[in-house]
Amino acid sequence: MATATAAGTIDVGGDLTVNRFGFGAMRITGPGIWGPPVNKDDAIATLRRAVEEDINFIDTADSYGPNVSEELIAEALYPYPDDLVITTKAGMYRTGPDDGEADGFWPKDGRPEHIIEACEGSLRRLRLEQIPLFQFHKTDPKVPFAESMGALVQLKEQGKVQHVGVSNVTEEQVRVAQEMVPIVSVQNRYNIDDRSSETIVDLCEQEQMVFIPWAPIIPSDDSPAVRDIAERHAATPRQISLAWLLARSPAMLPIAGTSDPAHLDDNLAAVDVHLTQAEVATLTNLGG
Repeated sequence: MATATAAGTIDVGGDLTVNRFGFGAMRITGPGIWGPPVNKDDAIATLRRAVEEDINFIDTADSYGPNVSEELIAEALYPYPDDLVITTKAGMYRTGPDDGEADGFWPKDGRPEHIIEACEGSLRRLRLEQIPLFQFHKTDPKVPFAESMGALVQLKEQGKVQHVGVSNVTEEQVRVAQEMVPIVSVQNRYNIDDRSSETIVDLCEQEQMVFIPWAPIIPSDDSPAVRDIAERHAATPRQISLAWLLARSPAMLPIAGTSDPAHLDDNLAAVDVHLTQAEVATLTNLGG
């Protein structure tokens, strides 16, 4: 059975070494990323299975549930293994279940006081004294970006946050953030179909930042090229999309998520798919 060690390792911030296949904890919540999961036992089992399979990077946010994802992580895994890195995010809140029109149910709140309060809540729910990686979730058009980032700088100076990352950002915003505090990660939407962050992936590779692609396996089964490569490797299209991410850049840290232990195993099998250079090029060109 595949384990995350097969993906190799990556350094987060220069002092946190994790296996290069993480777990996204958004889907362990209820329908629409709202409320508790339909099957809490499965959600708990999935988190524990992830750690058993050497996944030691878990991504969450206070808005997942809201609060539910963080609470389940602590319930399932605390006291945490020494090598487990939990990253969470702040800068959004919830008004109801996501029905597919995400902006209506994921309002932004980049006010410094909100970010500081959210961090305090995450520390409590995760039962941590310091968050290893804390990310600004999404820019609030009503609050200057640098003003929001100032709250993360303050939290790092206070020792409540070890490392700072950004999410859903442009390259210009990454540069602004870097002028204020060391940025160790960028988390943007990125997959075979959505390549809007192509230059940011390259920037992360050049400057030793980790790139965390969200929605990493959106690519569907209707791509003949993906299906053909999947058949050659006796793999699924989802596994091919994850294998491509691992091959795309050494800065890449995929965080495929699920609330089903069997689905977790299926995703993790991607680490044993070894694409040829020609196959990587074919998949890369699909986004071009």
